[in-house]
Amino acid sequence: MKTKLLFLLFILSIFISACSPSIDYSDTFIKQTQGKYLFNEDDIITISYKDNQLYMDWRGVKTKPVATDTNEFFVPDLYQKLRFVQHPETKARYLAIIPESNPDSLSYDYLKVADNYKTPSQYLEEKNWDMALQGFQKIKLKDSMSDFINQYKFNRLGFKYVREHKYDDAIGILIMNTKLHPNSPNTYDSLGQAYLVSGDSLNAYENYKKAYQLNKGNKRAKRYMDAYESK
Repeated sequence: MKTKLLFLLFILSIFISACSPSIDYSDTFIKQTQGKYLFNEDDIITISYKDNQLYMDWRGVKTKPVATDTNEFFVPDLYQKLRFVQHPETKARYLAIIPESNPDSLSYDYLKVADNYKTPSQYLEEKNWDMALQGFQKIKLKDSMSDFINQYKFNRLGFKYVREHKYDDAIGILIMNTKLHPNSPNTYDSLGQAYLVSGDSLNAYENYKKAYQLNKGNKRAKRYMDAYESK
């Protein structure tokens, strides 16, 4: 079913492309509209132009949307028609979704951000833990249950670094996780394990102690605490 739908979208995009008008983008228009737009708090759409053609880069895939007018284009992957808009008061620029049921409606959906803007996940990939933390904390303020700040996702990445013997990276992301989820015993337990395998017994003890304070049923943390305190 999914394959059939993708095929139909592909055929539709070819049909629309064949019927679409030839667009001549001015230098001013290109300068105003090219760049990054926030698809969500941790995802970016990038608009670029080459040889008077509009391109969209989203989630690592660069595509050529079907231009239907100077200010509008159709994106088969999203099955959405988008237009460039500017807020009359803030002057901020956006990509707006054009609903099929009301194409004349005006909305401000995907905010245009600075060219040097990075999402929290991009900072995470660069191992810039402080900037990643700042970004994820902003997301948490808006939605404390957001999947973007899922503690188990960060946990898995931390232990991936542990398996690769990249202990500094593991500790960096797991420290970030404790700050995002300070009431979770699991985050401190994991950080304690990372410190332990890295050879830092003191910080392992401190984090196992915190994990045990939050969860008295953590037998591993209690065993380590007892062994450390008996030295």
